[in-house]
Amino acid sequence: MQGYVQVYTGDGKGKTTAALGLALRAAGAGLKVYFAQFIKSAAYSEVIALERWSDRITLEQFGRGCFIRGNPCQEDIDVAQTALEAITAALTSGRYDLVVADEANVAFKCRLFGEEALLDLIDARPPGVELVLTGRGAPQSVMDRADLVTEMKPIKHYYTQGVLARKGIES
Repeated sequence: MQGYVQVYTGDGKGKTTAALGLALRAAGAGLKVYFAQFIKSAAYSEVIALERWSDRITLEQFGRGCFIRGNPCQEDIDVAQTALEAITAALTSGRYDLVVADEANVAFKCRLFGEEALLDLIDARPPGVELVLTGRGAPQSVMDRADLVTEMKPIKHYYTQGVLARKGIES
């Protein structure tokens, strides 16, 4: 099967959720999935749910559990570099049919690595592997290289009315 590059970006809700849905669909079809999360480190509900699929979905988180504001510290940059190496290894290992780099675009926007790192991931993808990059602010060069780009656009959201993330729905 031919693999493609998908990008889920934009300011609306649902980028990670879409990637998780794709991972679940792939696992249900017997495909092997590697799901890496940049910046995230908490035991979100999806992390707990994916443990049930651990025979088909490998999940790794590469975050320190804090928000990155302003210039990132060296430790954040190092963790992101470790993530890039792990994702590249998974992508080229022959063990996975689908590789998700969740929040990769955000990691780029936070200056944890340069635009070339995302392009290098795309270039490293073997023809039979699907690669998904999620997160707000995908660089134009990444969108140009992708085969599918979906922009999540907010129209209306209850966050604007003060509703915080709800367990099982947003977290």
